[in-house]
Amino acid sequence: MKHKSTLRHGLNITLIGAVICASGLTIVSAQEQKPAEKQTSTVKRGGRDPFKKYEVIVRPPKSTTKLDAPPIQVRIERYRAQKMAAAAAHVAPPKPTTALLLNEMQVTGIFRTPRGWAAMVEATPIKLSYVVYPGESFFDGQLVAIEEGRLVFRRDVVWADGRREKSVETKQLRTPTPVQALTTASAVPAAPAPEVGKP
Repeated sequence: MKHKSTLRHGLNITLIGAVICASGLTIVSAQEQKPAEKQTSTVKRGGRDPFKKYEVIVRPPKSTTKLDAPPIQVRIERYRAQKMAAAAAHVAPPKPTTALLLNEMQVTGIFRTPRGWAAMVEATPIKLSYVVYPGESFFDGQLVAIEEGRLVFRRDVVWADGRREKSVETKQLRTPTPVQALTTASAVPAAPAPEVGKP
């Protein structure tokens, strides 16, 4: 009887040991696979292997030269090509103001329309006037808001290294020259003078 119970206990211990060994091998093989997966995920997520020596990333210095805009004729030709492509694709063409720089125009008037506030701007190189609304695009910026006596623009500056910087610029309503002021004053009819001596 003692022999049977000893044999039974021995078999149980052997069986338990075999199960522990099998589970230990499974854990070891899983642990051997996981570090490789963890390492690749760390490299992908962080962008740097945590076990390599840290190397300082040297960035090139910022460029101090701005990219100049092409001449007005080149911009007009580009606008015409965009307009023809839009007509061929049956979509709305771009506005003519997309060929103008912000410093190539003057604000000649601000008025209210059914669509909201609008402004009349004159393109100085080509002597043409356009009506613009907030959100209108220009070659180097965009009209953000129209206020009582000025227009607010967002200017985009492109540097030689590809950086883009945005700044706010305002343009005041153009004041009339003395000649224009005299011309408009003479165009307004004078009120008739009251007659003297009549009761």
